[in-house]
Amino acid sequence: MFFFLVSSLSFLLLGNPLLANLLPSWVGELRLLVVLLCQESFCHSFRWAKNYRLLVAQISNYPYAMFADEHASRTENAVVEEEEEAADATTVLDLPELALDCILAKLPPAGLCSMAGVCTSARDRCGSDHLWERHMRERWGRVMAARAAKEGWQSYLASSRKESGSGNGLAGSAVASPRWFCPCSWFKSGRRAAGRPARLPADSAMACYLALESGRFWFPAQVYNRENGHVGFMLSCYDAELRYDSITDTFHARYPPHGQRLANVEEGIEWERLRAPPVDTPAHDLHVSDCLNDLRPGDHIEIQWRRNKGFPYGWWYGVVGHLELCSGNENHCRCSSEDTVMLEFNQYTPDSVWRQTTVSRKDHREEGNETDGFYGGIRKLRDKDEISMWRRLWPTEVLE
Repeated sequence: MFFFLVSSLSFLLLGNPLLANLLPSWVGELRLLVVLLCQESFCHSFRWAKNYRLLVAQISNYPYAMFADEHASRTENAVVEEEEEAADATTVLDLPELALDCILAKLPPAGLCSMAGVCTSARDRCGSDHLWERHMRERWGRVMAARAAKEGWQSYLASSRKESGSGNGLAGSAVASPRWFCPCSWFKSGRRAAGRPARLPADSAMACYLALESGRFWFPAQVYNRENGHVGFMLSCYDAELRYDSITDTFHARYPPHGQRLANVEEGIEWERLRAPPVDTPAHDLHVSDCLNDLRPGDHIEIQWRRNKGFPYGWWYGVVGHLELCSGNENHCRCSSEDTVMLEFNQYTPDSVWRQTTVSRKDHREEGNETDGFYGGIRKLRDKDEISMWRRLWPTEVLE
């Protein structure tokens, strides 16, 4: 802009002949200097613009991969350094064996599942059967018999393999449901297991526990007062397959079909109405009675009963009573030495056909008819908790 003003002023002054004659001689020399300065400025500007275009072209054509490689190299170096620092650091898994086992034994199932997702070493330790067998006993021992649960679990695995056709069953399933996984920031080695869900053997105690919690596994158990306390099943206990519902903390029961009736399903069964089968006798088999010679008046018993031979047995609560010819006086009672045993079901009215029945000590087998039903094996109740449970279930009204 400065050069433009100078050159413009010089042109105005020197371009007019009258003014040129009045001005001193050195003004002509000034005009020549201005022209030279303008020429030099123009050449310098042209060279700068040309160099600028070349620089822009070089920057735009610079390979992006060089930036990416450089960034990736810095990232890999940082990861390697971070892993080396984590390897050198002390973690919970570096504790002595006894201390680590004590810590794991104190963890709840959810905590063990979270730890199992940290790394391979933690998965192997947290999936140990000795840890989960204790949780199985505490959580499910009251409603599941160990032998029946094992057989039911093996049957479930076999059916799962058959359905999948892969032969792996649950072996490829994740350790736990997603709601049980939570970040463990105090495990620095957790980064090594990122993106790799933990796996466990299908026949492990941990897999069985999680299948029970998720409701995938229908396990064998017995239900008190089936079908929501139907009057026809009061003070009875029937075999069923059960599935846990974690949302309601209740169970669904699937009763075996009988007669012309299909399998019946009952929902909303609470924990208090369940028990582990006290004997290994299947629902359609006669239980071998081994307590007949020990029965005395006042003893509490359970006896098998079914409507007809096509029905499964249920266990019904009763007590040993006195024979008709006995006065009931303890000093003169001979009922314990007689071959016939009187069984009473006091939940029924005295004139009910279900109030009493008799069995033989020496040759007791299934007895009954299509009208009154069939009585099967007997087991004597010796556990006070079992007797207390039946008393809590006692109906509020006498049954007919």
